[in-house]
Amino acid sequence: QVQLVESGGGVVQSGGSLRLSCQSSGSVFKINAWDWYRQAPGKQRDLVATVNSDGSVSYVESVKGRFTVSTDNAKNTLYLEMNNLKPEDTAVYYCHAPQVGWYVDVWGQGTLVTVSP
Repeated sequence: QVQLVESGGGVVQSGGSLRLSCQSSGSVFKINAWDWYRQAPGKQRDLVATVNSDGSVSYVESVKGRFTVSTDNAKNTLYLEMNNLKPEDTAVYYCHAPQVGWYVDVWGQGTLVTVSP
């Protein structure tokens, strides 16, 4: 059973930084495309950043210039570097892979990021 496990969430003051990690386990297949989503209290889950299969990356407008997504293919790990955090970034952040081997639509359990004013 493939698993995505996020870590790195926490409480930080406005303007601070955090680095989230998403470790894949339980599969020998390399993940070629994956995403970070976030869900704020009482709101829907929204896409934040994507690493595409060709290596290109994309971000939602609200995090451009502040967040950086990257991968370590040797470790099958996805990262999200978040700088200049704002209270509106407060959410549970989820790692997602559209496909891992024969598994599709794989989600992590989420990690909570809280940004205080």
